Formats: sequence, structure tokens, C-alpha cells
Amino acid sequence: MGVCLALLLGACGTSGDAPEDAVGNSASPPPPVLQTTQYGKVQGIDDSANTGTYSWKGVPFAKPPVGALRWKAPVEPDPWSGTLATQKFGNACIQNGRIYGPGSNNTYDGTIAATLNTPVGSEDCLTLNVWRPAGNATNLPVIFFVYGGSNISGYSADPVYDGAALAKGANAVVVTTNYRLGVLGFLNVPQLKTGTDSATDSGNFALLDIVQALKFVKNNIGSFGGDPGNVTLMGQSAGAINTWALLTSPLATGLFHKAVPLSGGISLATDLPPGMIPLLNPASKYLTQGGALLDSLLIADGLATDTTSAQTYIATQTNEQIAAYLRSKSAGVILTTVLSDGLTGSGPIPDGFVIPVDPIAAIAAGNYNKVPVLAGNTADEGKLFAPYLTLLGGPPGIKISDAVRFDLMAGFNPDAVSTLTAGDILDPAYLPVTAPSTGYNAKTALLTSVFTSPSRDNALNTLITQQPNVWHYQFNWAQEPAPWQDVYGAAHVFDLPFLFGNFGPSLFSNVISSTANKPGRLALSSAMMASLAAFVRTGDPNNASLGTAWQPWPHQIIFDATLTQANISSQ
Repeated sequence: MGVCLALLLGACGTSGDAPEDAVGNSASPPPPVLQTTQYGKVQGIDDSANTGTYSWKGVPFAKPPVGALRWKAPVEPDPWSGTLATQKFGNACIQNGRIYGPGSNNTYDGTIAATLNTPVGSEDCLTLNVWRPAGNATNLPVIFFVYGGSNISGYSADPVYDGAALAKGANAVVVTTNYRLGVLGFLNVPQLKTGTDSATDSGNFALLDIVQALKFVKNNIGSFGGDPGNVTLMGQSAGAINTWALLTSPLATGLFHKAVPLSGGISLATDLPPGMIPLLNPASKYLTQGGALLDSLLIADGLATDTTSAQTYIATQTNEQIAAYLRSKSAGVILTTVLSDGLTGSGPIPDGFVIPVDPIAAIAAGNYNKVPVLAGNTADEGKLFAPYLTLLGGPPGIKISDAVRFDLMAGFNPDAVSTLTAGDILDPAYLPVTAPSTGYNAKTALLTSVFTSPSRDNALNTLITQQPNVWHYQFNWAQEPAPWQDVYGAAHVFDLPFLFGNFGPSLFSNVISSTANKPGRLALSSAMMASLAAFVRTGDPNNASLGTAWQPWPHQIIFDATLTQANISSQ
């Protein structure tokens, strides 16, 4: 009897009359977390008692990009029979370990510190996650989030990206997705190009993954209560760069209807004043990187002794043979070679097919996906990039290793008196932090002014010439316990816990969340989530919680708080 009932439930979906059992008695309807996609049924998690949400985790949106599918455009998954359990996050995409990465267990834990600079994750990683408010509401707006990590790290199972609080607070469906990273996500090697598939030949596999996930949303989100005609593409850092890229991509036309790029841009060096650091590199840079990677692999395998002999060897092989050789190498070997040979650095390749060769010029000409845009930046973006103060001619801003830094943050008690000082973390060259010109605050502000701010201004100033609905916020909150308010302040990425409503265990949680700052922190988070909720519904972030009018760019809202209350102003 139990088997028969299970079969009935598995076949009936979630609508229509309640099924009857074998003797005609009314049987229970299927659980609300049993839903149907175009590929098969999925069984999620009913967490209505705790978070007020339902969720589905690790839902495949493409075949694993392994073997012959490595460095190919994503392929739709095969349909599955029966019901797929979607109650656990899918694998992180393989990457070299960083403090922003997944460690050994695809979550935030102590293995992150132990796996730095070693391959973690899997190539079998193209899955997404869905959260929605409990109940039976339909046509809810959809927030589709793309994680950051310099396009070389990151994973959707990071606890800060848990979508439950945002889904409940914004009354929306929240989707987070994995996408390929590093040279497995962006690679420009001529021998991999066939001339028969412009998408694959672009080398923009990560962007194509995101497009494929957006197609899954378009075709299936209605089953989860979402409105496929109201999808907001939201990304932070590298995720924002990818969001800007898709804003200019004809392949993404119609797949999203609003955009929220946070702390990113899409400018080439030629779009910016001299001396600025671009967030987008030309295809030629990635051609050089791809060639150097191939040379290094051949030398390591004894097929060449140097770059010259590597080129000689390549000339004796067909493109198909070189492509097969590259696909024969383990992902771990590839990533180790990238790191050991200094070939890191990944991002959208302006190929002219997936994205324009100059995305800013395309926006200026009106050749882009014209949707309302809500952008955001933090006041102290550069403080998260303190190791790169070397770009300004000084030593790295942080003097301790990432492993030590991770352990310091993970073990920090925000409510206890701490003997830790900024001098324990920061290079003495930048102390005291408030010293004019030479202090940490001044130097990181200079880094911000040549790194993130120029691309922000370039993109928004260009966009506002084409459409009026462009908004921007600046996140100023810096109420962390000492010494972290000096080390990080309102650093790059620190706005995300406020937007997602997640202050639980994650990389920066222990340096953000004290009892003393909780009232103001939660009040600010509530206002930021309300603003995002208003935007995804109407294309306008104005709402009563702000207490002031939010005018389009070049005006902006300043999100800040005291220890006890939100402090929101307009500029």
C-alpha cells in the first residue's frame, strides 16, 4: 500500500484534486516541495516552521562540463526518471582555494584555511538553488544572484548567499547559481575553437553557464511560484562584472528584466582615464594567458623544454590533437599550473559574440538590454583589496597570511574584550591608519579611487545617457568591533549580509555581528532588503523605510547606521 501511495504522489504534481488510495479514500496531497521541472520532478525542503520558506538545492541546469564537454557551451541536462532529491547544495566549481572559497566540505568551515592555494570543488558543478516563501503564492518576482570571487573562486553554498531570509523578507523567489571559474570558465585558446559554434569559440563558458541557468529559470520558475517575466539579475564583485557583461549580451536578451550590479563594472582601460585599473581586459590578454598555459603544460609533460620548442611542438599537431591534449589534463593539474606559473586572472572575454568588444561603447550606442538598473558600492571598497596596495608602490596592506587571517576571524568573539589591534594585522608602513597620505585609510581610499570607482562612474554615466531608471547606493556602515572596523570598515562585500539578511556563520560574520551593533545593523538590513524588494517589483527602489527620496544617478542613497538605528540619507 505504501509503495502504491508513493507512486500516486510522485505522479500527481501539486495541483488538482487530492488523489485517492486503492480503496477510494482521499489521500494526502503531495508536499509543496515536490515540484516538476522540464527535466523531471524535484523534492526540496519544507522549512516553513523555521524560516518560513521552501527550498530546492543542487538542481541541475546543465550536464556536467567534463570530458568532451569541458570548454564547451553548457548542454541541457538529460531528463531524469522518478524524483530527484534536491535538498543539498551541489558541488562548488573547481577552483584554487581562497578564503572566499568552499574548503573541503563545500561550506564555511575550518578546512578553508587548510586548503588555500590547492584545488577544491569539482568540475561537476552546474547546479542552482531556489528559495521561496512558504504558501501557495504565484507570480512572485525572481531575484537571480551571481556570486563574486574575482571569477576565480566562489560558490553558491556560501552561507552568506542563503536565500531564505531574502525570499521571506522580499516576498520573492531567490535563485543562486554555480558557474565555471578561472581558466575552466574563461579560456582563449585558438586550438579549442572549431569555427562551428560561436558561443563555445568565445571562451566565455562562465557567462554561458549563467545564461543557461537563466534559461532554466525562464522555463521552470513558474513551478516554484516565480514570475518568468520579472527576473532581476543581481551579482556582486565578479558577479557584478558578469551582470554588466550580460547587460550587453544579445544571448541574454529577454532572460532578465532588471539588473542589480554591486561593486563591479565593465570598462576597458581605453574607456578610463590613464592610470586607472580596468575591470575588463581585451581578448588579447586572455589569448596570451591561454597560450602560456598550453606552453607550461607541454613543458611539464616533457613535450617541450621551453616556449620556443613548445611552439614548435604545437605546429606539428592539429587543433583537434591539442584540444584533446588539454581535455586529457586533470582540472587539478591545470589549476596548479595556473597558480605556480602566475597565470591567474579571469573574466569576461570581449569576443564580439557573447559580449561586445567594447561593452561601454555598446551601451553608449544603445545596443544593450535596456532594463532598470540598481547599482551599489561600499565606501571602503579598497580595504578588502589591501594585499594589492603593492599596485601603488608600497608593501601589501595585510602582513599576516590568509590562513592566519581566516583563523583570527573565525575564532574572534565580537562580544568579548579583545587585545587584538590593527597593528597585529596591518603592515606598519600604513600605521597609524588615520595618518594623512600614508595611513591605511588614505592608501586604501586611493586604491578605491583608481580601481572600483572609475569603472562604476564610467558605466553609470554612460547608462544614464540611455535611460532614466538608474539608481545607486553607497554603503557606509562600519560598526565592527575593534580592530576590524579599521581593517575592513565599509569594505567590498560587506553590504551582502545586509541585503541577504544573513549574519550567521560565514567568512566575515564574526567581525560584523556584535550584540552592541545588532539593533542598528538589523534596522539597516531591513531597509536595504525593503529597497531591493521595491526595485524587483517596480523597477524603482523607493520605499517608506528610507525616510527620504531616492533620486536617480548621479544622486545616490547612503546606507549607514549607528549602533542602535538606521541612518539613511540622500546625496
